[in-house]
Amino acid sequence: MPPLSVKKFCLLLFTALCALSVKAQDNYEIQVYGSPTVEKDHTMLELHSNFTINGSKFSSGTELPSNHVVHETIELTHGWSTWFETGFYIFTSIGNDGRTAYVGSHIRPRVAAPEEWHWPVGVSLSTEFGYQKAAFDANTCSLEIRPIVDKTWNKLYLAINPTLDKSFAGPDANTGLIFSPNVKGSYELSKLLALGLEYYGSTGPFFHYYTYQQQEHQLFAAGDFNFGPNWECNAGIGYGFTSATDKLIVKLILGRRF
Repeated sequence: MPPLSVKKFCLLLFTALCALSVKAQDNYEIQVYGSPTVEKDHTMLELHSNFTINGSKFSSGTELPSNHVVHETIELTHGWSTWFETGFYIFTSIGNDGRTAYVGSHIRPRVAAPEEWHWPVGVSLSTEFGYQKAAFDANTCSLEIRPIVDKTWNKLYLAINPTLDKSFAGPDANTGLIFSPNVKGSYELSKLLALGLEYYGSTGPFFHYYTYQQQEHQLFAAGDFNFGPNWECNAGIGYGFTSATDKLIVKLILGRRF
């Protein structure tokens, strides 16, 4: 396949954003997934650090406000084969007025299309299930189904995660599947740094979508730093476009393979 120009790549990314009919990822693990799983017999330890500079100022139902809160998430992922991994999360919150607490935990098995299949794009499927306290998420038991498709053209990279969320306990328990798309596009400026955009959105239930201001739309300017094959580093700043979305967030992901 011939190299994709920057102009065509930007057009492709814009088209993908528009096509995803626009609840974003909760502000604990803000990440668009790539298709590869952790290598067999390797373990990845990641720390997700997110600070809400400008978020909700008042409680909503059971949920505490998000303004000026730090979220720290520990993610431990082990590769069992060349195409299967399992991840485990511990979510925590740090803030005043009773907002410092253990929030919950999730488990995330994921399978990927093996490289020997020689598909033209990378494909994997992640499912994430777990519990979170009502003070931090009114839907206390939830399932995430995340298909992952990505592709690299020379220095250009695109990943699409058309995610589906399902609540089993809480106000959304009877609303069905909620569409929460994530998209990432980046360009490798050097061997050290790739810069790009990351989009996180949520429309509400299929065929009963929320009004625009009730939907969640976040756009991050983000960089991926290459410190070596055993390290992962992603940092960014994001802006929310609707009243249902936190307005300003900074994030940092640090990971180490063992």
